[in-house]
Amino acid sequence: MSSGITIALLVVLVLAAAAAGLLVMRRSSSLARTGSTAEPASVRARPATGGLADRLRDLLGRVPGDQEWTRLEEALIRADVGAKAAPDLVDRVRARFGADADPAELLQDEIVALLGPDASLELPDDRLGIVLIVGVNGSGKTTTIGKLAAMLGSENRKVTLAASDTFRAAAGEQIDVWAQRSGAQLVSQQRGADPGSVAFDAVRSATAKGSDVLIVDTAGRLHTRSPLMEELSKVKRVIEKAGGKVDETLLVLDASTGQNGVAQARAFTEAVDVTGVVLTKMDGTARGGIVLVVREELGVPVKLVGTGEGIGDLQPFRAEAFAERLLRE
Repeated sequence: MSSGITIALLVVLVLAAAAAGLLVMRRSSSLARTGSTAEPASVRARPATGGLADRLRDLLGRVPGDQEWTRLEEALIRADVGAKAAPDLVDRVRARFGADADPAELLQDEIVALLGPDASLELPDDRLGIVLIVGVNGSGKTTTIGKLAAMLGSENRKVTLAASDTFRAAAGEQIDVWAQRSGAQLVSQQRGADPGSVAFDAVRSATAKGSDVLIVDTAGRLHTRSPLMEELSKVKRVIEKAGGKVDETLLVLDASTGQNGVAQARAFTEAVDVTGVVLTKMDGTARGGIVLVVREELGVPVKLVGTGEGIGDLQPFRAEAFAERLLRE
């Protein structure tokens, strides 16, 4: 065989091998795009993607300096985490940060640690349990009462509602609708009646009818008006006079109010012994960082979260799920 033919054959073989290699590479790329190959464990382990989590990874992906940590603090403040909680979280993350660390995972862990153990409702099984609902008008109090009644009813508890918000127009009609939807008994009087009188009658009625839980609505005028706080304290005293005991005082806060909610929380906790927060309207664009502020500054845990307008859209608060949501925003 001549040298010319030999060279030509070698060229053909080289080209064929190259084409085969290119085909394998294209097939591998196609398999990766369609999910036929496993994703690296390090990617799957990330706690959250998108939003704050990805911005955090971009910001601290290199060796961060003071400027990067300051920008992280600013990002947390924009998420309504608060001027006190934000630097605290940054310090915690900075102390643990290392070359191989995922900053989003570190922040998520520290948020969960700051919130502490999940807190549930504490209601007795051997007597009438009483839940006092407080909060300003527009925060979602009445809706929360209806959802809570439905939740407790699904646990085979017999529920009574007390319409002690006798000042706001249409308050009685709204709670009546929710009582019917949730299957709860309702105790009410005419508009303008004494709220304490309604609460007193409700305790006696719930006890006589064998209810397991009494949920007491209260007035929600602006928290800066001291008569409202005096009225709340009075309602609690009247409940005790009727032979009842308030087991839970839940403050309903609108998550979209941001730092304004902190002033509300502080005013209510000074007037009554708030045992937990119900955070409403978490189905929209509310960032919810107020949870961290309330927990750190006031020591009050979030116990329930409203996620929609449906009767079943009330869930126990879970710190880990909240942290994941905050990082995705």
